[in-house]
Amino acid sequence: MAERGYSVVLVDGASYLFRAFHALPQLVSSKGQATGAIKGVVNMLRKLQGDYPDSRLAVVFDAGGKTFRDDLYPQYKANRPPMPDELRSQIAPLHQIIRLLGLPLLMVEGVEADDVIGTLARQAREAQLDVLVSTSDKDLAQLVGEHVTLIDTMSNRVLDAAGVMEKFGVQPAQMIDFLALVGDASDNIPGVPKCGPKTAAKWLADYGTLDGVMQNADAIPGKVGENLRESLGFLPLAYELATIKTDLALEQGLDDLQPGERDTAGLLEIFKELEFKSLVAEFSADAAAGTGPAVPAASRADYQTILTEAALDEWLARLGAADCFALDTETTSVDYMQAELVGVSFCCAPGQAAYAPCGHDYLGAPKQLSKETLLGKLKPLLEDPKRLVIGQNLKYDLSILARAGVNWRAAMHDTMLESYVLNSVAAKHGIDELALKYLGRTSISYEDVAGKGVKQLPFNQVSLEKAAPYAAEDADLALQLHQELWPKLQAEPALLKVYNELEAPLVPVLSRIERQGVLLDPARLAEQSKEIESRVAELETEAHALAGEVFNLGSPQQLQEILFEKQGITPLKKTPGGKPSTAEPVLAELALSYPLPKVIMEHRSLTKLKSTYTDQLPKQVNAETGRVHTSYHQAVAATGRLSSAD
Repeated sequence: MAERGYSVVLVDGASYLFRAFHALPQLVSSKGQATGAIKGVVNMLRKLQGDYPDSRLAVVFDAGGKTFRDDLYPQYKANRPPMPDELRSQIAPLHQIIRLLGLPLLMVEGVEADDVIGTLARQAREAQLDVLVSTSDKDLAQLVGEHVTLIDTMSNRVLDAAGVMEKFGVQPAQMIDFLALVGDASDNIPGVPKCGPKTAAKWLADYGTLDGVMQNADAIPGKVGENLRESLGFLPLAYELATIKTDLALEQGLDDLQPGERDTAGLLEIFKELEFKSLVAEFSADAAAGTGPAVPAASRADYQTILTEAALDEWLARLGAADCFALDTETTSVDYMQAELVGVSFCCAPGQAAYAPCGHDYLGAPKQLSKETLLGKLKPLLEDPKRLVIGQNLKYDLSILARAGVNWRAAMHDTMLESYVLNSVAAKHGIDELALKYLGRTSISYEDVAGKGVKQLPFNQVSLEKAAPYAAEDADLALQLHQELWPKLQAEPALLKVYNELEAPLVPVLSRIERQGVLLDPARLAEQSKEIESRVAELETEAHALAGEVFNLGSPQQLQEILFEKQGITPLKKTPGGKPSTAEPVLAELALSYPLPKVIMEHRSLTKLKSTYTDQLPKQVNAETGRVHTSYHQAVAATGRLSSAD
């Protein structure tokens, strides 16, 4: 969401490319061309154009080859694995599309993209022009200051000077010192061993600069102080390597970053080649109408927090007048049998959503609607069969609301199921992944508002200032995703039938089954566990015989060595680190041609079955009812049937 105007927007192309490659499904055309990263970056760029329609926008990539940093330090980036072939093959087509879109594309030999961005940012600052740098690269935080702001493409978080301080614990002017101290494993810059971000931030708070830290190295105790003293000789070079150049003599300066004419015919040709059906349809329609393709409208989200009955009544009237609306619940847990309702968000038009909290109980939380009032007023809409409600993973919301006394009877569409039916082999169908894939939008993550790890807060403890935009956005995204996915389903009659007749009708059924629980027979599952254990042992013996040696079937490293080095099997795919992949889909494909992968697949499947179903499920059985509240699919997989009581 654009919060202010910017004269210039500079895009770190590599940041977008790797984000799209690792976050989105690995799409491949019928000719074998990988396309997922291309489509992801194109969607993100067009979304950025929509968010900042009045800004000059340029995309900056590395030119490739050696840079001055390699001359300074021959080991620079020496430990980076080679770029996967399926990513490398997407770079040239992406560059072509960027140029056809009329966007300036900058690549300067001998330096890195960061240096080009740094120089342009300096030019903008000197001209007193506001510039936004779109990146997830922490190195660029050193550029932040008056007129220069970052937006983190990983979290959509805007970083000004205060944001840099909050994220890294140092001022933007201290970022180079910070980077030199902590080092950068991806660039193979060592830094001070055992000096993490918190230690570096503390040293810089105490001594101001890297020079100050080095001058006071003798005063720093412990092993980390010893490491600092041993690193004194390298730190000046680390500082130089981490410093972004801002004084390049660029052939294209700020004044040259003007959008060119969009080549619709050229774009149509390459989109057809890459088999981007939705983009082909959009650009074909615009070409026929004699207009350029519409850039997505600027995001002007209007998210509201509902704290009074009057505000709730006003919103419920809007929902009641709409053809459909999206809804999402916020709770204290992902376990719907334990979770308590914290609030409900809804949306009736793109960019217009609200969050009605009812359970935030942190110290200083404002007065909120009671759960009884909120649900009492919302129930008539959700219990009306004539209403249509949109949501993401609605089975969860149905279960939460059912436990609170809402007998949901409204018709529904579930964007997670719409995505699954359209592409069942996609790796992820979460709302964040779908928003990026179909809307070109990086959404607010739960970790952004609640924190990470052991310090993560339950949602009832998250401040409304953070919780409300997050919750409202979920409802907004659900509605926008439905508007994007539903026409795609309607265009595929066979898939639409699967959705309408199989997937969607099962949502309330599965919700009821999971809430009532499934009757299990722990004694029979224990017997099955022993049977599986015996078969697993047989498979291990068979695998060792086929390999000609004993090895650990659960070790990816040993599997790589056995299958691809000693057995001579050609790898089908590589990991992000450049190693041959032993992921389940890869082994499943190899199992069609080779006996050892087939044995390994059966061993892996039975081991997972034993651990998840026959060993763990019996521990969850309620002693009084003999039932377990778990996933319907898990229970059926374990027992092969449902009890007659269900």
